[in-house]
Amino acid sequence: MPAPAWVTLLAVALIVGYLAINLYRVIVDLKHVTWTLGAIIVGVRAIAYQTRNVSEVIPNVNANLAPVRSMAEGV
Repeated sequence: MPAPAWVTLLAVALIVGYLAINLYRVIVDLKHVTWTLGAIIVGVRAIAYQTRNVSEVIPNVNANLAPVRSMAEGV
C-alpha cells in the first residue's frame, strides 16, 4: 500500500478517535444535566406539595385539632 494511503488511514483514524472522545464527553455532560434536572423537578414538586391550596389541608388540620378543641371547651 502506498504511503499516501497510510497517511489517509491514519488521518481518518485520528479524526474518528477525536470525535469518539468528544461524543463521550457530551454523553457524560448530558447524564449530569439529566440528573440535575431530575433533582430540580423533585424539588419543585415538593414545593408545590407544601404550598398546595389551604382548602385541601383544612379538614386534616381540623381532625388533628379536635382533641385540643374538646379539651379547651372543657376548661
